Amino acid sequence: MAVNANERQAMTRALELATHGPRGVNPQVGAVILSPNGDILAEGWHHGAGTPHAEVDALSKLSPGQAEGATAVVTLEPCNHTGRTGPCAVALIEAGVARVIYALDDPGVLSGGGAERLRAAGVDVEGGEQADAAHRVIDGWLTAQRLGRPHVTVKWAQSLDGRAAADDGTSQWITGPDARADVHRRRAQADAIVVGTGTVLADDPALTARDGDALLPSQPVPVVIGSRETPTDAAVRRHPHEPLFFDTRDLHQVLADLHARGIQSVFVEGGPTLASAFVAAGLADRVLAYIAPVLLGGSRWALTDIGVSTIGEARRLTVDEWVPLGADLLAIAHPAVENEGVV
Repeated sequence: MAVNANERQAMTRALELATHGPRGVNPQVGAVILSPNGDILAEGWHHGAGTPHAEVDALSKLSPGQAEGATAVVTLEPCNHTGRTGPCAVALIEAGVARVIYALDDPGVLSGGGAERLRAAGVDVEGGEQADAAHRVIDGWLTAQRLGRPHVTVKWAQSLDGRAAADDGTSQWITGPDARADVHRRRAQADAIVVGTGTVLADDPALTARDGDALLPSQPVPVVIGSRETPTDAAVRRHPHEPLFFDTRDLHQVLADLHARGIQSVFVEGGPTLASAFVAAGLADRVLAYIAPVLLGGSRWALTDIGVSTIGEARRLTVDEWVPLGADLLAIAHPAVENEGVV
C-alpha cells in the first residue's frame, strides 16, 4: 500500500519531533500515531537513554484500545530487542497497530529486525519514507553504529576559483554574513569541532558556535590536531569545553578516541591541510563547500593533495543540496555510491 499524504505529513512531523530528543548514545527518534482516518492521535520522541522509545512514548498518551487499527509513523525501524526498555515492535503489536511506516532500517545486530517481526504478526509495514531526511537527523549515530567512529563533516570556504585565502594568507572574510551564520548553526549541531595547529596559530579561532556575539546553547568540543604547541593564551583555551589536543597524524586514532568519549559527529573546519588529510584518508562522510563569488588566484588552494593523480581516481560526490546564502552558495555533498566510504 502506497504512503498517502497524511502519512507523509506525519513523517515530516515525526522528523521534527525527533530533534527534540538529546544527541547521545541513542538515536534521536520521533513517532506519530494516526487514527484509521488519518487524524493524529498521539506524538512522541525518545527523551534519552533509559527512557521509553518514541513509539512507546506516543502510545503511552493513548487510552487502552485507542491504537487499535491505527498507523504508527516513526523515523527509525521499531526495535526488536530488550535492553533498558522492551521491544517497540512488540509494543506496537500488543497495542493493535495495523500499519507501520518508518524511514530508516535499524542497523543494529540485536535491535534490527523489527519490521520482520511486525509483518509476521500481520502488521502492514512500509520502510524508506523520507529516508534521506531521517538520515540527516541521526547521521552521527548511524555512522557510529556502522563504522565505529564519529560521522565526519569536512567544511571549507572558497573563492569561485577554489582558493581558501589570498596569497598573503588573509582569508577573513571570503564569504558573507549569511554563510558565516550558517556555519555557526552547523557547528552547534556537532559534538566536536576539529582544526589543525596551523589554523590555531594563524587565525586564533575561538571554535565556539555563536549568534552574533552570543554563544549558542549547544557548543561543540574543540579538538586540535598537530605537533606544534598551542599558545597558553590561545582563544581555544577559553572555550566553554576543555579542548582536546592530539599530537598525531593518525586520524583514525583520533576518531577512535573521540568515539570512545561518546562523540558521534565531528565538524572539520580547518585548514586546507587537515581537510585534505581527512578526504585523502577516506574519512569525509559529508562535504560542506561555501563558495563565494570572488576571485583570488594564487597558491592558497582550499584543498591540497588528496591522493588523486589521474582523473580515474577522482573523489566523486553526490550533491544533496545547493543552498543560497546571501551572495554565496553552499554545496552539501556526500560520497557517490561508487566511492562510498572513499571520499
